[in-house]
Amino acid sequence: MKGYFVPVALLPQGWAEAVLITVDDLGFVSEVRSGAEPDAAEMIRGPVVPGMPNLHSHAFQRAMAGLAERAGPGGDSFWTWREIMYAFLARLTPEDVEAVAAQLYLEMLKAGYTAVGEFHYLHHGADGTAYDEPAEMSHRVIAAAEGVGIGITQLPVLYRYGGFGALEAGAAQGRFLNDPDGYARIISALAANYGGNPQVTVGIAPHSLRAVSQESLKAAIAALDQLDDAAPIHIHIAEQTKEVEDCLAWSGRRPVEWLFDRFAPDHRWCLVHATHMNESECAALARSGAVAGLCPTTEANLGDGLFPAVEFLAAGGRFGIGSDSHISVSLIEELRWLEYGQRLFHHGRNLLAEGPGGSVGARLYREALAGGAQALGRPIGQIAPGYRADFLVLDGESPALAGKSGDRILDAMIFAGNVNPIRDVMVGGRWVVREGRHDGEEAVAAAFSRTLSALMRE
Repeated sequence: MKGYFVPVALLPQGWAEAVLITVDDLGFVSEVRSGAEPDAAEMIRGPVVPGMPNLHSHAFQRAMAGLAERAGPGGDSFWTWREIMYAFLARLTPEDVEAVAAQLYLEMLKAGYTAVGEFHYLHHGADGTAYDEPAEMSHRVIAAAEGVGIGITQLPVLYRYGGFGALEAGAAQGRFLNDPDGYARIISALAANYGGNPQVTVGIAPHSLRAVSQESLKAAIAALDQLDDAAPIHIHIAEQTKEVEDCLAWSGRRPVEWLFDRFAPDHRWCLVHATHMNESECAALARSGAVAGLCPTTEANLGDGLFPAVEFLAAGGRFGIGSDSHISVSLIEELRWLEYGQRLFHHGRNLLAEGPGGSVGARLYREALAGGAQALGRPIGQIAPGYRADFLVLDGESPALAGKSGDRILDAMIFAGNVNPIRDVMVGGRWVVREGRHDGEEAVAAAFSRTLSALMRE
């Protein structure tokens, strides 16, 4: 057992002062008392808030961030960006992926993300041949997460087809492809290797409706249910207008409509992006209890569009945030642009606050905590008994936070400047960042630099 005395902390019931947090040897919070005495506890300097879950990551894309910012001859979109991504990933080895993931996850920790949902679709060798260990690439990203100390929900991707109606996949997609039996072997191997590890959760990620059939999606869910019928299910959906148009042409239904017609998304599900929904789809997603996985910086970078956040939250919807392609690794930027996108669209301010007088920053932060924890299927997102001891110590003396208290801390953190105010980070009861520094950052950065130098020469 270890005790920590915190001057002010964000607890489930709100802000509290003089808080004593006790953490057990397995990294879970065992007791929280406000108005306490420090006794022999370690003294914490600065406000403490729960660590943020990052519910959507493609780790290898951190290595290509910034490489797709040159205009093509015929105009650019998600689909032209995807061709650049395909060409880049063709060169990646398992060692490359581990080095890139370690650098990314370390950056996430320093940014305040304490758990990540790895939506992992790079399974095979460059020619599409499976590795001797089918889950080799998943093991690599999990090793990277464990090495730097971030919690991970590994979400191996089922990618079977190249388009709606079970179209044949292209050669560039060969590293992604699995049939249901091969896919079941991957998730079974991960469950066998990491079951009981409190830092690792295993779920599934059918890539998208264009990459799976109704039958293969059912088979994937059945395979997961045999291992854990409460484990999370993530899927990309309605990210681009072309995807909606193609789904309509194929089925006569929009993507979210099609999914709800044939399946029953509930609290286990995370619908990633869900950018292009009509009113009835938005209401259905809100009613379902599923989480909308929002990635505003990537959605902006790819020109996807704006999620209907005002309408979705008004209907009682749940959301979490992710950094997706990692063009930016900043929880502050994701939350800020979630609100700013709505301001630009609706021509108003403070649109995602919960009623008159409500704090925008506090609502965004609290709801992203709850939605992210739900989507990752992990006991995180709260400083409370039974939850993982994942929390952030803010620098209360930073200019952005100076003199702030209560929810104004979160308003200022998100909307008042571009300096990261996170000083210390704890994950599972272990300090992984102290005074803004991770003990492994020099070695991790050196390995990342060597990897990128080699990739850029090829």
